[in-house]
Amino acid sequence: MIRLAKPIIDFHAHFHVSGTFPGGEMHPRLAEYNRQRSARMRSEWDLPEPEPPAHTDEEIDALADRWRDELDRYGVSKILFVTGRDNDTLARIVARHPDRFIGFAHHNPCADGALEELQRAVEDLGLRGLKTFFTRFDRPFEDPSLRPLWTYMADKRLPLLIHFGWLGRAGGVVDHPRIAPNTIYRMAMEFADIPIIIPHFGCGYIKELLQLCWACPNIYVDTSGSNQWMRWMPYEVTVESALRKFVETIGPQRIIFGTDSSWFPRGFAYRYLQDQVRTAYQLNLREDDIADIFGGNAQRLLDEIRV
Repeated sequence: MIRLAKPIIDFHAHFHVSGTFPGGEMHPRLAEYNRQRSARMRSEWDLPEPEPPAHTDEEIDALADRWRDELDRYGVSKILFVTGRDNDTLARIVARHPDRFIGFAHHNPCADGALEELQRAVEDLGLRGLKTFFTRFDRPFEDPSLRPLWTYMADKRLPLLIHFGWLGRAGGVVDHPRIAPNTIYRMAMEFADIPIIIPHFGCGYIKELLQLCWACPNIYVDTSGSNQWMRWMPYEVTVESALRKFVETIGPQRIIFGTDSSWFPRGFAYRYLQDQVRTAYQLNLREDDIADIFGGNAQRLLDEIRV
């Protein structure tokens, strides 16, 4: 079991409950391509077939307890679930083990009533930020219609975790007006009190994320997932080279560990923690800096929320 100078926090996971990711029908050829590539990934990573998602209240409670036991097993202090069907369901999950679980609101920020729903999620339900995807934005991030939402988040210093870059597996999204992290530049500069966390080292857009991080002190990068996108880059990128480049650009205080864990029987993706901790040591980072990346930085963001 890995032990660091500060408690380990996984700041990017999903609670595998039915109804979390509703979507449209795929073309049959795309669906088969997705199935084949997913099966190949399970073979590459020696992953079992996922269990069906939790559906009933009893199944959700049992899965929450299973996650609590999983954290104990691997010595993880807390886990942030960024999705869990809807805000009410995720708040119920967090309330079952509030000393171990954190939750983010994850409704559509461009929908009617999005600000009111965020206020309810934070002030009534106890959620601690907002998770969303670039594909949910049908307008620029600096659009005047979104200013009330960003103003509320800035006043509360609520973290915004937004996925940029390639989305999904084979057959997924690779083109969108706001697919690159630097499309949030104007909003990030104006609302500098919002901690904006961009996962997966930018997921194919590492150059744009590094530029954004250089320009904006409120941009954080999370390390979550298998980061398989690195295999499909036209130039060599590895977890080691990405971590080194972000440390050189912004220092270790704006790098946050996550796994993108979601389903059982895999459970907590411990190999990602092992690989990343080993990489941090191989880069000769200081013990305190390593402890910050794997928990301290996340805790600091949570402590700075004004609710």
